[in-house]
Amino acid sequence: MDNCIFCKIVKGESPCKKVYESDNFFGFLDKYGLVDGHSMVIPKKHYKNFLDMPASLGNELIDALKEVGVNLIKEGKAEAFNILVNNGEIAGQVVPHLHFHVIPRKRDDGLKGFARN
Repeated sequence: MDNCIFCKIVKGESPCKKVYESDNFFGFLDKYGLVDGHSMVIPKKHYKNFLDMPASLGNELIDALKEVGVNLIKEGKAEAFNILVNNGEIAGQVVPHLHFHVIPRKRDDGLKGFARN
């Protein structure tokens, strides 16, 4: 898609701080991240949302998410991490290109999760 910001990032037409790349996925720091290290993992091919991505890419997606998360821990930016996908506008998806947030977490960081504590 010509005007999709994430497609432009994949093509190198829009700047980003790359944190991961494989044959089908690309990871970069979120420009408006919640915390230091907040990253995005996107498919290189344009899929509107999670339901559009072929299941055959599932293993490579999991590998990408794991590597980005593990690197955040190794770099000292996280003790743990959340993986979040907003699937559709009603669920909070702003950019209509499938993307996963990898959000670094540290004890007492002030972020809220979905846990019932």
